[in-house]
Amino acid sequence: MDAELLTKLLERVRGGKITVERALERLRHLPFEDLGFAKVDHHRAIRQGFPEVIMGEGKAATEIAAIARAMQKRRVNVLITRLSSEKMSAVRKQIRGLRYHPGARAATWVGKLIRMRGRGLILVICAGTSDIPVAEEAALTGEMMGNRVERLFDVGVAGIHRLLENHDRLSSASVLVVVAGMEGALPSVVAGLVDKPVIAVPTSVGYGASFQGVSALLGMLNSCAAGVTVVNIDNGFGAGFAASLINRV
Repeated sequence: MDAELLTKLLERVRGGKITVERALERLRHLPFEDLGFAKVDHHRAIRQGFPEVIMGEGKAATEIAAIARAMQKRRVNVLITRLSSEKMSAVRKQIRGLRYHPGARAATWVGKLIRMRGRGLILVICAGTSDIPVAEEAALTGEMMGNRVERLFDVGVAGIHRLLENHDRLSSASVLVVVAGMEGALPSVVAGLVDKPVIAVPTSVGYGASFQGVSALLGMLNSCAAGVTVVNIDNGFGAGFAASLINRV
């Protein structure tokens, strides 16, 4: 249930096209639906502008399928993150219609037309090809939330000319999501070139002293470029969500 569907339901009650009792039945699971092991938050789309997202990591395939099925019954768009191809195979046997996005390690189901809500372009940039899965998660999240999203991959500081030749694309974006591992320098470089918000995403890519992304995280938090906001390590979803909210302003 989202604000648009709730408005239509109330208008049907006012117009006498549906009984109060029938409307109450539709609204019975509005706050949340208790599945025993999970309480599906059907109210989230009204509060936050996007339905609850299923994190596949740490959940059994049966649990993922049950939550997704509860959302499908209400024609709510489904996004499942951190979903391995092996687990996706098990989930697919229990629920129909899911589309797997291997690059983002995520699955989607669109039960309601995605309305374009973003005012401008979200540009998702990543430093190296090893960072692409996190970048794709951010891009897919932005697309599911109704934004125009473009990708600019493998333009890290080790070959800075690859980034600089795309200056026009950087300038055309309303929000930039910049994903990098190792020393995490790319968001600072990008923020020094544009006058738009930059959301930095550290990844766990790197050798031992990168400490599974901690060095990139600290580097981004200590950026000397203004306008850089940092999400947690490998949190492409969080970056894509934040970029979408900014792009609606």
